[in-house]
Amino acid sequence: MGKMIEMPLWVLMLLVAFAAVTFASHFLFPSVRWFFRRRMERAVARLNARLERPIEPFKLARRHDMIQRLIYDPDVSRAIADHAKSEGVPENVAFEKAKRYAREIVPGFSAVAYFSVAIRVAKWLSKALYRVRLCHFDDATLAKVDRGATVVFVMNHRSNMDYMLVTWLAAERSALSYAVGEWARVWPLSRLIKAMGAYFIRRKSRNELYRRVLARYVQMATDGGVTQAVFPEGGLSLDGGLALPKLGILKYIVEGRDATTRDVVFVPVALNYDRVFEDRILVAADQKGERRFRARISVVARFILHQLWLWVRGRYHRHGYAAVSFGAPLSLTEFRAERPGAKVEELGELLMERIGQEIPVLPVPLVAHALLENGAMTRTVLEQTLSDMVAHVPQAQMHLPCMDMAYCVEAGLRMLVGRGIVSDRDGRYSIIEEQRPILAFYAKSIAHLFRGCST
Repeated sequence: MGKMIEMPLWVLMLLVAFAAVTFASHFLFPSVRWFFRRRMERAVARLNARLERPIEPFKLARRHDMIQRLIYDPDVSRAIADHAKSEGVPENVAFEKAKRYAREIVPGFSAVAYFSVAIRVAKWLSKALYRVRLCHFDDATLAKVDRGATVVFVMNHRSNMDYMLVTWLAAERSALSYAVGEWARVWPLSRLIKAMGAYFIRRKSRNELYRRVLARYVQMATDGGVTQAVFPEGGLSLDGGLALPKLGILKYIVEGRDATTRDVVFVPVALNYDRVFEDRILVAADQKGERRFRARISVVARFILHQLWLWVRGRYHRHGYAAVSFGAPLSLTEFRAERPGAKVEELGELLMERIGQEIPVLPVPLVAHALLENGAMTRTVLEQTLSDMVAHVPQAQMHLPCMDMAYCVEAGLRMLVGRGIVSDRDGRYSIIEEQRPILAFYAKSIAHLFRGCST
């Protein structure tokens, strides 16, 4: 017992390392996790006291637990068995594939990352780039929404800035869970997005097992009361107008829901911009007839450096207005009561119609629409034309700066002339022909509001 034992130094170091790891895994790590978990729970309790819709326990569950719950769900188990049978592979192989899908989809929400980092960054970036305006927000109506219902914000998709704007503007109501595409599956962006509660989807995947795992996760989140934000169009608008709804996520949300389950309340959200930073990329993709965005990092970096250089020289100006409108909520239970047997296609069309009614009318889209419809004009004629247009659609969500038509024209022309889309020749403003598709991109965002109106 008291004998001395000699051993090489590297063996001793290895033993100490193993002992340290064992001690940490059995004693230290559980205590540290418990300590931070308690702090997180107290922070969430304080947050829930001020949020209109508290963060549901489902969203706060540990990611590992959610993955296990998802892959052992009876519906997913049946999907695994079906996949194994159809592909002729062992069920354990199909199970591992489903597990990979679950790890890819399930987020790891962090209240600290969302409310301490994401909200502040979203607010700072939005206000640095735009003059942000909230055009319509019926707080009294939204406050009456059943507290036990799952709220789903349904939005048009104009720009990747949509995430920033709505995340910030909805911050006082709840934490949103987004479905994001493959573009965000890049480290370290992917870790940040998962920490914000977003989940990744493969929009073009036709794999039946993947789609059933995704559908089940969306249904579980909806059953758990998680406030969600979805883009029914399925992607960015290529021509600037509203697109027909793609029903994947909507179908997953409403599928299998009946009177015994939690109600779902859809809130239409409409966004519009005086400048969409991706406009030329989107128009080029539309002209080629393919949804492939060839945005090079060098182009993005050059744009950022140019804006920083303008800021350093004191010549930086924000890129016009960005506006958001929230429409009247639509209860799934009430929708089904009013339209017995209605399919999800009808729901999607109704939601897109309501989004269209809420689209904010801003200076650049308004000026663009007038020039495309009437051709070259002087500033005075343009002011009168815009006044006549606005008079025809009093129900639209107008945001005319300072409620002054002359200033509205000034703001719209300043942006369009400055970007080389419209020319100013002796006080007469006309479209630069090669830039017509860009002008049409902005005009189409509000064209449906003026359909049938003569100006």
